[in-house]
Amino acid sequence: MLPAEGFTCFPGKMWDQVLSKVKKAVVFMDDKCAESLHWNGGATRAFEAGARNLKQFSSFEAGGENEPKAVFVVSTLLKGRTADIIKDIIGLSHFKYCVVFTTVAHSVHLLAKNVTAELEGNPVFEQFEEKICEWMGDMNYTAEVMYVPVVFAPVSPQLLLVPTFPHLFPLLPQDLETINIKRPEKKKFGSLTDVDMHSLTPELQIEIKSLASALNSIFEFTSTREDSFAVGPMSRLIAGELASHPQAKNRRKTASNKASIVFIDRTLDLTGAAGHHGDSLVEKILTVLPRLPGHTTDVQVDMLDLTNLQRTPDCQLALAPGCLAQTHLSTARLLWETMLASKQKEAVMEVRRQLVEAASKENLPIKMSLGRVTPEQLCSYVQLFRSSWEALESHCGVLQLGLATAQTLRHPTLPRWDSCLAFERLLLQALGDSSFAGVLRQLLPMMKPRAAKGDQGPGSGSGPREDECGPDELLALLVYLYSLAGEAQPADNEEKAEEELERVEREVIGALTLVITREAELSPLLQKLTGCSSSGELTTERAHTAVQGVFESLKSLSHARDHLKQFKSVYRASDGVHQATSHPFLRQVLEEIFHPDRTDCPDIEHMSGGFTDLLKTGFSMFMKVTRPHPGDHTTLLLFLVGGVTPYELRLIREVTLAHKPGTQVLVLSSRLLRPTDIPELLFTSQRLMPDIGV
Repeated sequence: MLPAEGFTCFPGKMWDQVLSKVKKAVVFMDDKCAESLHWNGGATRAFEAGARNLKQFSSFEAGGENEPKAVFVVSTLLKGRTADIIKDIIGLSHFKYCVVFTTVAHSVHLLAKNVTAELEGNPVFEQFEEKICEWMGDMNYTAEVMYVPVVFAPVSPQLLLVPTFPHLFPLLPQDLETINIKRPEKKKFGSLTDVDMHSLTPELQIEIKSLASALNSIFEFTSTREDSFAVGPMSRLIAGELASHPQAKNRRKTASNKASIVFIDRTLDLTGAAGHHGDSLVEKILTVLPRLPGHTTDVQVDMLDLTNLQRTPDCQLALAPGCLAQTHLSTARLLWETMLASKQKEAVMEVRRQLVEAASKENLPIKMSLGRVTPEQLCSYVQLFRSSWEALESHCGVLQLGLATAQTLRHPTLPRWDSCLAFERLLLQALGDSSFAGVLRQLLPMMKPRAAKGDQGPGSGSGPREDECGPDELLALLVYLYSLAGEAQPADNEEKAEEELERVEREVIGALTLVITREAELSPLLQKLTGCSSSGELTTERAHTAVQGVFESLKSLSHARDHLKQFKSVYRASDGVHQATSHPFLRQVLEEIFHPDRTDCPDIEHMSGGFTDLLKTGFSMFMKVTRPHPGDHTTLLLFLVGGVTPYELRLIREVTLAHKPGTQVLVLSSRLLRPTDIPELLFTSQRLMPDIGV
């Protein structure tokens, strides 16, 4: 088996271990593990393995009187809130046999108990087994507790997501201030690059060590010795933790395969993450369709066109949604991979081709048409299948992807995407011609309160215009712009320019505050940002305070690359012939890795795996010692800390084919990003205090 094949089949093998225990059991699973299972065959696999029922991991759930066996699958430490929920479920049930799977390794459980010594066996798990027997009411009943890293979701052969770490994100300068508050005056860190593992909060240490354990497991499964590299402060901490992982020493001595893994901080290029790309169908699908509840990546596809039901609110509630995770049928799986890797026009054409082919195979009366693909055309093809249950069942995966495409292409908010894309291009041109204050001022005309539905004011029509950007899009545009702030034209008088920028920022803060307070309904992002669940609760003061906090974060974005020597810019100015464009950070890193001269890049840091490597690094100052290079091996893993976009997946494939087609590149990340995910991760997530279930 090639290493790359091993990496993509590892998640399924881990779920096999869990599913081997579910026969005749009620299975309780938290959202993060459920999302991993969703991309590894879904609930169908659990029921095929003999599970009686699949329930949410919640204190309000329980087993029935005739259900003596339970399996719990959790992504957290077995203490605190997680332990309380398990106790509550057992207390409401009649279990005699309980199996608990956690994705947090035993060594990390010891760390959570402040035990640093290496102990034989798994004493923490054994103690928890005893507790479970107590909760079941008989010490002779059976309890098993084990670690299984069911953390990976194989979204495509090129992409492994880690949905158990959805909010893992590089730290920002305000996080550094929080860290420094707890340190003595003389030992305060000057920058994020100085922060070490021990200075992080216990919660974040546990999160990073859990991720390192999961990555070590996948390297163990594939018998791989990895060289770890890092670009960015958070990546350095994770790569260092993986490099020094205590269980990796023996593996590296005997491993038959070799690979490079490069960790890259998302904050080094937020332009690419918050930007709207005109040629990515999947990025648009993820943005405009509603998310599956409890998921960070997949969406709900309206399945009404596959039924004869009339569109009413009741039928929408009764009808289960479709999704993008098509893991059962090979044709649907290949179509999804094409959609993910292709430009929009090619992807839409392939969706039509697959629907036509499926209809022809089932002898359905399809009317062929050439030319532009329309959402109405795709829907008409899909509707042919509702007359035949067998045809519908055989092609349900392709039909769901076809419906997702059609619903996206005709979605009323899609024109906003084009508005944002056009404005981003305008901002890129303006950066080369004026000061940052001048560029920021161009956002002001967009910051107007949207007309509410039913408004009949002059020029308002009957509600907001379809291409009118709302607060979520405006926040994404601000992130896009501030991550490029260092590229603006320098001012002749710095003091005057600073005053001008402060004045414009105050205007923008006021305008954005007004936009938010006039929203008829608060989006999930605005609810998190303001702490209000409805517009009725929101006061001008709360909105203003929230927007001021946003700008404190925004101001630090332009300095994210200050510590770098080579990859300082993600901007290409206009040369009079070509327009100004963004220069993706990821492209620059890959081109450097694949460069035939194989020079040492100061920004791609090799993380030492032990004393021998440290000696090599030291001796290299006095004698010729070849340092590891990320291009040394034919297998390259890229881990984007904070998320990856569908556009970047295609970019990685294109750069690899152009520069080093023999290399197998696998992308790992915490989530597949939408542009509006970035404001949420920047402004509302607790980066230093991740939820570890305690």
